[in-house]
Amino acid sequence: MYRIIGADQKEYGPVSADQLWRWIAEGRASGASLIRPEGATEWQPLSAFPEFADALVSAPAPRTAPFAQSQHTGVSQEILSRDYDLDIGSCIGNAWGLLKSNFGLIFGGTAIYLLVQGGIVLLSQIPVVGILLSLANLVIAGPLLGGLYLFVLKNIRRQTADIGDIFSGFRISFGQLVLGHIVISLLTGLSAIPGAALVAYPAIIMAQHNALSGPLVLLGIAGFILALVPVIYLSVGWIFSLALIIDRQMDFWPAMEASRKVVSRHWGAVFALLIVCGLINIAGVLACCVGTFVTLPLSIGAMMYAYESIFSTAGAPSA
Repeated sequence: MYRIIGADQKEYGPVSADQLWRWIAEGRASGASLIRPEGATEWQPLSAFPEFADALVSAPAPRTAPFAQSQHTGVSQEILSRDYDLDIGSCIGNAWGLLKSNFGLIFGGTAIYLLVQGGIVLLSQIPVVGILLSLANLVIAGPLLGGLYLFVLKNIRRQTADIGDIFSGFRISFGQLVLGHIVISLLTGLSAIPGAALVAYPAIIMAQHNALSGPLVLLGIAGFILALVPVIYLSVGWIFSLALIIDRQMDFWPAMEASRKVVSRHWGAVFALLIVCGLINIAGVLACCVGTFVTLPLSIGAMMYAYESIFSTAGAPSA
């Protein structure tokens, strides 16, 4: 995987060698384009890499922009406009293979994430201190989850990963991860208000009269559905936002828009994957909660394999 400097002098990536070959063939990248392999710190011209020598020999004259990348979203127009197939079975199977082959590292990283989040939840039950911790969690939750996503992605891409990557969200795109988490939570919550009001109204009326009413009960059920549907729709649509923010260093709103636009093409398939992941995590909770230490990395791994399949031009590698 590589990163590349665009004509607008912004950094984009990671992208695969195959994608760079295509951009060279299309005249979107040239020998003068600055790139660096993932993990390296020094930028070098593309012509300095022998693996691209054959492509550069037959390359057409470069265009004004070295590649078709949206400077507003950090996601190539090819990815935003193309169709894709989401194989739920492959996502789960690859995640299981990844977990088995890197069990100690992935188990340890996920355990740290769970212990931090669990500790915050437990301490938030303390009067006064709990309120402060709940507010602090608004700042902590986004970067911590983003770090977990990047940690799993590095393992999927067979890049060097360590436990410290769980906290990488506090040094990479920290502000955008905080804003992304807060804005997604806020907008999702606001979308439920009309339905919640429709639930509250008949409940109040029936409580005042201390009697059940068929029409009011039906109105309350309709309100519950009205509250639930937008919450589910938006939660699924924005599911890859934090991964895009930390992986591609995108701003929170373009990341949310990119996630929504791409997921909307096969919203049902992504929703089905999340349902399967949810059931896996429920099984972990039922196993005296200890099973969560295995089911959570499995479900997060499945989601990140889906992310790679959808947003990577080369697709996600198998475990």
